[in-house]
Amino acid sequence: SREGESPPRLQQTPPPSAQSSTRRASMPEVLSLCKGPKEAYEAFADKGAELSRKSIAKIFHQSVYAGIYIGFGGMLSLVVAGGIADASKDNPTLQSFVFAALFPVNLLLILLTGGVLMTGASATVPAAVLEKKAHWISIPKIVAISWVGNLVGAVIFALLVHYCDMNTGATAELAKKTVIKKCSKDFMQTFIKGIGCNWLVCMAVFLCGQAQDMAGKMV
Repeated sequence: SREGESPPRLQQTPPPSAQSSTRRASMPEVLSLCKGPKEAYEAFADKGAELSRKSIAKIFHQSVYAGIYIGFGGMLSLVVAGGIADASKDNPTLQSFVFAALFPVNLLLILLTGGVLMTGASATVPAAVLEKKAHWISIPKIVAISWVGNLVGAVIFALLVHYCDMNTGATAELAKKTVIKKCSKDFMQTFIKGIGCNWLVCMAVFLCGQAQDMAGKMV
C-alpha cells in the first residue's frame, strides 16, 4: 500500500443468527383468525375455570336468560319451518333442514352474550377440573344450577308465547308434532340421542372459541 494511506477495511458479514433475527423483525406478523386445537382447548378450560369462580346467583342469572334464548331459537324454527309445511309435503326433509338451520341461532346468542347453557357447561367445567383449574365439586354444582336456570328461562319464554297467542296455526302443529315425536321414543334411545346432541353442542362451543372474529363464530 502507499505510504500514509490506511489499509482498506473488510466488510464484515453478520452471523446467520443475526441475519435471521433481522429478517424476522422486518417481516410482518402473521395473524390467524382461528386458534389451533391446543390454544382453543386451553381457552375452553379457562372458560370453565372462570365459571367455577362465579357465585350461584350469577350462574343462575346467566342460565335463566340462556334458557330464554333457547326459546327464541326454537320459536324461530317453529314459525319458519311450520310455514313451509305445504311446500315440504313432497319433500319432508326440506322442513327438517330449515328447522335445523335456524335453531342454532339460540346458541350463537348465548355464546356471544355470556349465557350459561347446561350442555356447554358440562364440557367446559370438567375440562377445567382435568387441568386442575377448578375443584371437582364445581361439576355437579354448576350442572345443577344451570339446568334449573335453563328450565326456568324456557318456561318463562313459553308462558310469554302462550300469553301473546303466538303458538297457533302451522306453528302449533309443528310444535305438537315435534313433542309427540320426541316423547314417543324408548328411554334408552332418547338417552343415547341426547348424548350425541350434547356432543355436537359442545363441539359448537369449542369451535366458537377457536374463531376470533364475528363471522367465524357465526359460521
